[in-house]
Amino acid sequence: MGGGNGAKAAQKRERAMKDGKKDPQSQLKTNAKAQSIKCKICFATFQSTSARKGLEDHASNKHSKQYDDCFA
Repeated sequence: MGGGNGAKAAQKRERAMKDGKKDPQSQLKTNAKAQSIKCKICFATFQSTSARKGLEDHASNKHSKQYDDCFA
């Protein structure tokens, strides 16, 4: 009888079903959860990993204000 890899593939599929692997997650959902910094003036959201320089730029360019006026 020819062994082949068919039996191995079937076993792998069975194990995967038993383990109940999760469906692939959307990166968009993960990014949306990370939006934890919010401008007090325009309510724009920024990721928690945003550099302070970028937030300062937003405050001065969009609102002609200081960082503390928008985010503190």
